[in-house]
Amino acid sequence: MIEVKVLGPGCARCKRVEQLTREAAAEAGVQANIVHVYDMSAILAYPIVSTPGLVINEKLVSSGRIPQKDEIVAWLKEAK
Repeated sequence: MIEVKVLGPGCARCKRVEQLTREAAAEAGVQANIVHVYDMSAILAYPIVSTPGLVINEKLVSSGRIPQKDEIVAWLKEAK
């Protein structure tokens, strides 16, 4: 199973990344454990400059922007 973390304090942009990631996982047909990390010290453990951030299998793939759903699908398929 793919481990996915959405990094952010819970703002609208962070929630949108989480929603897109859930849709992308369903579209890609991959089993993903998606968690939202709100704790700032846990977020800062990654090389992130600004939120929202997206981590797939402990690799930061996006930070400071809302990625397109097709980008997330490609990242999930690559991590499978």
